[in-house]
Amino acid sequence: MAGTTLPFLPAPAAGCNCGSCPWYVGNPDAVEPICSGCNTDCSYCSCARTEAARRTPDACGQCSIRCGSRVDIQAWMADVGGTMSFDDIALRLTAPEDLPRFVPQVDTKELGELDTSLQWPAYAIGLRRVLSPATRELLPGWRDTTAAEALGLGASQRAVLVGYGEDPLVEAFWTRRHQLIPQLVEHEWDLVLSCNYSMYGNYPRTEMLLNFRRNLLLAQEMCDAGIPAVPNLYWFRIEDLRRYEAWAADTDPPAVAVNLQTFRTDVDWETSALPGLTYLAETLPSTIRMIVTGASRADRIAELTSLFGRRLHLVAQNALAYARRGAVMTDDGREDVHAHVADAFAANVRFYDNLVRQDRPG
Repeated sequence: MAGTTLPFLPAPAAGCNCGSCPWYVGNPDAVEPICSGCNTDCSYCSCARTEAARRTPDACGQCSIRCGSRVDIQAWMADVGGTMSFDDIALRLTAPEDLPRFVPQVDTKELGELDTSLQWPAYAIGLRRVLSPATRELLPGWRDTTAAEALGLGASQRAVLVGYGEDPLVEAFWTRRHQLIPQLVEHEWDLVLSCNYSMYGNYPRTEMLLNFRRNLLLAQEMCDAGIPAVPNLYWFRIEDLRRYEAWAADTDPPAVAVNLQTFRTDVDWETSALPGLTYLAETLPSTIRMIVTGASRADRIAELTSLFGRRLHLVAQNALAYARRGAVMTDDGREDVHAHVADAFAANVRFYDNLVRQDRPG
């Protein structure tokens, strides 16, 4: 993690002490009153440092969670600019106007026969197919080349990088971003969904607030370098959504993204994902496109199209994942027909594209 410790920076209160926290709305001395209080569902309130206090000065060394009790919390605050707000973040982004409504995410850069019968307008590929999870370096096939060349795309086809991945990989990207961003510039991506830093219901509020800001900040740093990057939005409370609403009204980004892969259960979808998406659909300026990943069920895609209409773009891995097993998607669900991979992939891509194109408001 990069950053310089600056003692004068405000930092989250140790032990999640809201009364002295500079972000708590109930603290009259708060520098940025944006948080309604600690997360009562947090699973980290009895961490090693809290329990051992100063008897274990290195207790934070192996912890992946950031909280006010961390010994290096000042360095983390410096690394995100000393603030939890979004007020200083604006994206110099020009998103491609001709991005198709459905973008299939592939698991290989060897598209070959997959694209022969399709000639699809855009393909996406995940971060771990470009950046080695082991070495944190570009994989050999992605060095000294453009994304279009690596994927074998034609002049009119778009290359999209989905910068999502397991936490160790995206955290490594954050740590090495000043070295990796210039390398992504050389790839000449048409669109990058910048890394998403996680939000789970059992995290301390500090971790959430830092990650919400990092999601926007990384996209800004990419855009400043010349990469057309879209930030990922996460939320946990209504106050988080209101901050996105205010930020979008001030900056009017052409597009934002939401990764729905972690909302797997119906409970997660109904109680967290759908209410937040509904809020965003109703409050974001109508010029902002929504790029969604992680939605594959027809009923959920129908809900997304009803919310965002023609503003919705869906990026999904399922078209190829099913095809690898000889399966195709139909109105009645998945059918294992033992089809040739390329044929099944083409059928699945067209099926999902049709779902996203259902004639709905928006």
